[in-house]
Amino acid sequence: MTPDQPPGPAEGRGGPLVVTEDEDLLDDVLRLCAAAGATPEVAHGVARGRSPGWASAPLVIVGADCAPRLCGAGRRDGVVLVARGADDRQLWRLAVALGAERVLVLPGGESWLVDRIADAVEGVGPTAVTVGVIGGSGGAGASTLACALALTAARAGRRTVLIDADPLGGGLDVLLGGEKEEGLRWPAFAESRGRVGGDALEEALPRLHSLRVLSWDRGDAVAIPPQAMRAVMAAARRRGGAVVVDLPRRLDEAVVEALAQVDVGLLVVPTELRALAAARRVAALVRTVLPDVRVVTRAGPGPDSGRAAELAPEEAARLLGLPLAGELGWENALPGELARGAPPGANARGPLRHFGTAFWKRVLPEAVGSGTTGPGTTGPGGAGPVTAGSGAPGARAGRPEAGGRRGWLGESAAGGPGED
Repeated sequence: MTPDQPPGPAEGRGGPLVVTEDEDLLDDVLRLCAAAGATPEVAHGVARGRSPGWASAPLVIVGADCAPRLCGAGRRDGVVLVARGADDRQLWRLAVALGAERVLVLPGGESWLVDRIADAVEGVGPTAVTVGVIGGSGGAGASTLACALALTAARAGRRTVLIDADPLGGGLDVLLGGEKEEGLRWPAFAESRGRVGGDALEEALPRLHSLRVLSWDRGDAVAIPPQAMRAVMAAARRRGGAVVVDLPRRLDEAVVEALAQVDVGLLVVPTELRALAAARRVAALVRTVLPDVRVVTRAGPGPDSGRAAELAPEEAARLLGLPLAGELGWENALPGELARGAPPGANARGPLRHFGTAFWKRVLPEAVGSGTTGPGTTGPGGAGPVTAGSGAPGARAGRPEAGGRRGWLGESAAGGPGED
């Protein structure tokens, strides 16, 4: 977080217990707790085995000065023995007697301790399934699909964060009709270093349509520092559920940091030769960082539109040398819905909603909807695509995959993002 936006406390969990009478050591530990966004309980002069909160605190930080008195306390996980100055054998003997998970000598271990405190306070669980959406060419509809995927995940009751990683894309908050909603945008995170608290991030971002959105303000900033991207992505993923990232077609240091934390990439490609030529170059760049990239083909508006002859989705995927994740039919009503302020996928009977629902049903089944699984759980390597019709008069019906196989992304769906 930026210096004027300190991390807030975690929901539903207390802070660590700090047991020491060494004032200098206590000052150091309190400073590190503040950096982690945690409010500790401090115990002074505890009697043997009587340390307040010993059993209930998510983490216990024991100063070397008090460790001998606590060696008779009940064993528990999450005990760290901390000292200032040089390491010695006595510290390790005390650590064994306490059952401590680690001996830490300050100041060398400060970074580790900040992360350990934050993990304990936030709770460490399965990370979010993270999906990156990339346009294979200009106007492919990647931003629209990213918004629709995030909205369908949030409507299903999953914790969802939508991240706009394209500073030149116009802003996903605008696409969602929330550009005036209060909350932090990317420029507020430009100076982020190290760790950003997951709870603090969630509370700081605008809440739009039951999900949290990190987008851009209307200023002139056109870049994300790579260290800020790394910290924000990690914070969003630690909270579990789903994270959807709208990615640009170029590859800079910040995009590399984002791709490093993505589980699967969806490359949105209109099924015409010129778009495929552009998408091939984009795919080659993305795959240098993210091995699992899949094609989502997008059908055109129809035979009377004057567009170039389209290819079958399977043929488009073959030419790109990538697995076919699914087909998006054209959605005639989408431009009008967006103009009226409805977000992508708002129409319960529309193709985008159907596509997103099928996607998350396969990737985040209800039994593990809190973020305990990901694409790898259901085996993305041996899967076929989502097939989709448009649900609009005169639009092309979806094509089932050859051989009748259905894939890890869903049984059937419909979709069709319009132009970005």
